[in-house]
Amino acid sequence: MAAKSFSGFPIELLHFLHELDANNHREWFNANKSRYERDLLEPALRFIEAMQEPLKKISPHFCAIAKRTGGSLMRIYRDTRFSHEKTPYKTNVGIQFRHEQGKDVHAPGFYFHIEPEQSFIGAGIWHPENQVLSLIRKQIDVRPDRWKKICRAKAFRSRFELAGDSLKRPPQGYPADHPLIEDLRRKDHIAVAEIQTDDLFSKNIVRKTADCFRASASYVEFLCQALQLKF
Repeated sequence: MAAKSFSGFPIELLHFLHELDANNHREWFNANKSRYERDLLEPALRFIEAMQEPLKKISPHFCAIAKRTGGSLMRIYRDTRFSHEKTPYKTNVGIQFRHEQGKDVHAPGFYFHIEPEQSFIGAGIWHPENQVLSLIRKQIDVRPDRWKKICRAKAFRSRFELAGDSLKRPPQGYPADHPLIEDLRRKDHIAVAEIQTDDLFSKNIVRKTADCFRASASYVEFLCQALQLKF
């Protein structure tokens, strides 16, 4: 099966997100629904399709599912029930290529984010449950040399920075003077690489994204091993 081609996102996508940010209500969105379909939804689904073969070469256990709902593209409709943010729409594009065993955004995966002021590529696991976080901490504790080698690898460090929330105090069971205490205090295990805006419009965006995912593969594999997931 031939890989799908993708020539880049349209600049109109950023225009749409800018205007949505200034007009975040249902009347405006409904009046501009055709722009959403043409400039955001359809290009995002084509990008996901184009990522299927490159992602499979990195790991066959991560999914690139080009569906309007229930696939790799995250919903633009915000769930306001438990959020302080009550505007009805997200003003970004979020695409998660999650592990085949994952049920939601809290699963290990690779991530692609478009926002007018900040676009980035991510890898890892965001806001894992306490039991999952405990398994990752244990893996770091018992395999410190492997963890340090991964995080200090030139290909990884030249692109990515570790990010996310951390505990203010050491987690239970780990001393404050543990040599990897900064990593053990993490509540998120995510790595983030910035995307230049011009790259979004480039025909090379699929290749550049795959290159970033490949550079973070050992990091994601380590997290999967902690959770006894195939990589």
